[in-house]
Amino acid sequence: MAGISRTTVWAIEKGSQAVSIGAYAAVLHVLNDLDEDLLLIAKTDPYGRSLQDEELLTKRAPKRTQKRKGS
Repeated sequence: MAGISRTTVWAIEKGSQAVSIGAYAAVLHVLNDLDEDLLLIAKTDPYGRSLQDEELLTKRAPKRTQKRKGS
Protein backbone atom coordinates (compact mmCIF):
# COMPACT_ATOMS: atom_id res chain seq x y z
CA MET A 1 0.00 0.00 0.00
CA ALA A 2 2.17 2.89 1.24
CA GLY A 3 5.36 0.94 1.87
CA ILE A 4 4.50 0.51 5.56
CA SER A 5 3.23 -2.43 7.55
CA ARG A 6 -0.43 -3.18 8.18
CA THR A 7 0.23 -2.80 11.91
CA THR A 8 1.41 0.77 11.31
CA VAL A 9 -1.69 1.50 9.25
CA TRP A 10 -3.85 0.20 12.10
CA ALA A 11 -1.94 2.42 14.52
CA ILE A 12 -2.57 5.41 12.23
CA GLU A 13 -6.27 4.55 12.05
CA LYS A 14 -6.39 4.51 15.86
CA GLY A 15 -4.58 7.84 16.07
CA SER A 16 -1.52 6.50 17.82
CA GLN A 17 1.08 9.10 18.78
CA ALA A 18 3.84 6.52 18.41
CA VAL A 19 3.62 6.57 14.60
CA SER A 20 6.13 8.75 12.75
CA ILE A 21 5.00 11.73 10.70
CA GLY A 22 6.58 10.05 7.68
CA ALA A 23 4.17 7.13 7.99
CA TYR A 24 1.24 9.54 8.12
CA ALA A 25 2.59 11.33 5.04
CA ALA A 26 2.96 8.02 3.17
CA VAL A 27 -0.66 7.10 3.88
CA LEU A 28 -1.87 10.58 2.92
CA HIS A 29 0.06 10.32 -0.35
CA VAL A 30 -1.59 7.03 -1.21
CA LEU A 31 -5.00 8.53 -0.44
CA ASN A 32 -5.13 10.66 -3.59
CA ASP A 33 -2.14 12.94 -2.91
CA LEU A 34 -3.54 14.33 0.33
CA ASP A 35 0.04 14.79 1.56
CA GLU A 36 -0.02 18.24 -0.05
CA ASP A 37 -2.18 19.30 2.90
CA LEU A 38 0.88 18.80 5.11
CA LEU A 39 2.40 21.82 3.39
CA LEU A 40 -0.41 23.92 4.82
CA ILE A 41 0.41 22.71 8.31
CA ALA A 42 4.10 23.48 7.84
CA LYS A 43 3.36 26.92 6.42
CA THR A 44 4.77 29.89 8.32
CA ASP A 45 2.41 31.04 11.05
CA PRO A 46 3.29 34.57 12.23
CA TYR A 47 1.04 34.40 15.32
CA GLY A 48 2.35 30.98 16.32
CA ARG A 49 5.92 32.15 15.76
CA SER A 50 5.41 35.21 18.00
CA LEU A 51 3.98 33.00 20.77
CA GLN A 52 6.95 30.68 20.41
CA ASP A 53 9.40 33.59 20.59
CA GLU A 54 7.63 35.03 23.63
CA GLU A 55 7.95 31.73 25.44
CA LEU A 56 11.66 31.62 24.68
CA LEU A 57 12.12 35.07 26.18
CA THR A 58 10.37 34.17 29.44
CA LYS A 59 12.27 30.94 30.06
CA ARG A 60 15.56 31.37 31.85
CA ALA A 61 18.20 28.98 32.95
CA PRO A 62 18.38 28.45 36.71
CA LYS A 63 20.90 30.57 38.58
CA ARG A 64 24.16 28.87 39.31
CA THR A 65 25.16 28.62 42.91
CA GLN A 66 28.81 29.04 43.70
CA LYS A 67 30.45 26.91 46.33
CA ARG A 68 32.16 28.80 49.08
CA LYS A 69 35.76 28.06 49.83
CA GLY A 70 36.22 26.16 53.07
CA SER A 71 32.70 24.72 53.13
